[in-house]
This record gives sequence, structure tokens and C-alpha cells, in this order.
Amino acid sequence: MIIKSKAPLRLGLAGGGTDVSPYSDMYGGAILNATISSYAFATIEPLDNGKIEFAVGHSQEVVSFDAALELPISNRSYELQSGVYNHIVKHHTKKPLSFRMTTWIDAPQGSGLGTSSTLVVAILGAFVEWLKLPLGKYDIAHTAFEIERIEMGMAGGKQDQYAATFGGINFLEFLANDKVIVNPLHTKEDILSELESNLVLYFTETNRDSASIIYHQVENVKNNNVIAVEAMHRLKEQAQMMKECLLRGDVNRIGEVLNMGWVNKKKMATQISNTLLDSIYDEAIRNGASGGKISGAGGGGFMFFYCPGTSRLKVTQALNQFGGRTKSFTFTQQGLTTWTT
Repeated sequence: MIIKSKAPLRLGLAGGGTDVSPYSDMYGGAILNATISSYAFATIEPLDNGKIEFAVGHSQEVVSFDAALELPISNRSYELQSGVYNHIVKHHTKKPLSFRMTTWIDAPQGSGLGTSSTLVVAILGAFVEWLKLPLGKYDIAHTAFEIERIEMGMAGGKQDQYAATFGGINFLEFLANDKVIVNPLHTKEDILSELESNLVLYFTETNRDSASIIYHQVENVKNNNVIAVEAMHRLKEQAQMMKECLLRGDVNRIGEVLNMGWVNKKKMATQISNTLLDSIYDEAIRNGASGGKISGAGGGGFMFFYCPGTSRLKVTQALNQFGGRTKSFTFTQQGLTTWTT
């Protein structure tokens, strides 16, 4: 028996950063995101030898433990696997489990597509499938958030766990006391096709420390940094504007709305952009893109640009000089999926 799961990565189209406490607790946040055809995968093969094995990433390097009530989370290569396991044992089985877990992701971790949180959702989903736990979508998303942000103390927001679990294009509202409302957008197929056709997803081949960026963002809110807080208010408005563009089919404004978000996002924390990212953005605009943004917390990873008309090819060719690469994708409607073979 093999238990399998997959969860989709996401593009944050608008409102990014307003899902992070304390901003979301104080003012309420809003994000519009969409899941894409890149995934985090997890499989579980039950064992009867009293061992736990993790095969991690595309290298499939294996680390082995004796089955225990709690595993160490000090090693970054398998900390997420251990964190989810520890939660499952503590809150559900109350006893050790023996299994081999294999995980991999279609994009580099830390690249801004929600990889870490999506992997947590995939791992949690595999345990839910295996143990037949009575958890619905909201339960899984919130549990993934609790594991990563509270139990493991990893900095970040709430959007990724809900995007990966629910899938599709969603307008997400973040309220006090970790309350989240998922509003699926029923967008016309021709609008989605136009959006998909005009978006260029570009990997800068750079890494970033999202925790450091989020730390400064949080401190700016705590210290009532007027410029940063006002920028986050504008980003929340941007999410509403993007929602209206998609529902009304006003695709010509999407680039403008993305550009508004980019201008304001850079005001949230100084590390969000740098000389390279600004140069990439400016080059895309010079060659026909009408707007774009960094994906995720900022500092590196993926960027994406809205390229109206026939400007997509020209923008793609212009970006080649920076040494990165474009990534093909389609939008997906399905979130976390689990099955047993």
C-alpha cells in the first residue's frame, strides 16, 4: 500500500503581505491568488520495522530514525516532515508510526511560489488519507498554518496553506484570531485563458531569506511605520481591484493593478527589492509589459509580468540577458488531492 498526495503551488496576484500578523489582526487582510500546474508531492509507505525514513527532494537522500513520539526538527532538509509527524502523533495517534515518506516539489524551495507551506499541506494530506482523519479543507489549511507558523515558529503568512488546500482562483480574507474566509472566483474561461496567455513567469535564479523580510515587515507594523502600513492598506485595495478586473473581464487593467502593487510592496520592507530585481522589472516594462511583481515575500525567486497583446515574446527575449529562465504553467482548479494505491 502506498498513500499519495499532491498540492498545487500558487501565484499571489494581489494583496501579498496583508495575510501576515499583526497587520491581518489589526486591520484585516485580503489576497487574491491562483494555483498553478506545479506541485508539492508526498507519499507514505507503511513499514513494520519500527523505523521512520524520509527520502527528500529530487536527490532522494534518505535519513532514518527509530520510530518515536517526537522527531528532531533541527535539520532543514527534513524539518517540515518532522514537524507534521510530531503534530500527527501528539494530536491524533498518541503513539509512534513506522513508515517511509518521499517528498519532492516542482520548484526550488524559497523561490516565492509557496513551496514550503504547500509541502506541509501535501504531507499533512498524506497522513489524513492514511489515518482516515476527519479533517475538512478548512481544518487541513488551518492545521498546516499552525504547524508551520506556531508549532515550528517559521515566519510567514496564511495564504499559501489555504491556496494549496482549496486550489483555484480565490479571494482570501484574513481577520483577527486567525480567521480566514475563502471566496472562490468563478471567472470566465476566456478571461482565464487571456490571463494565462499574457503572464510570463520568470525565475531569477536567486535565493532569498523570506524570514528576514517578513521580520522587518512585521516590525514596521508593530512600530506603526506610516509608509509601510499605508502601503499595506493600498495592497489590500489592490486585491479588491484585481478581483473586480477578473470578474468583470477588464483584463486591460491587470498590468496597471500589478504595477500598483509592485510600487507599494517595495515600501513594506527595504529587502523586498534590489538592484537586480528593479533592473529586471524595468526591462520587462520597456519591452511591453504593463505591470508585474515579485512572487512571495520578495528579495529573489520568481517574478511575473503581464504582457498584453503580442508583447509576451519580446519581454521573454529581453529577460534572457539576466541569466534566469521562464517557467510554463497553466492555472488549476483542484487543490490538495490524496489517494491510495
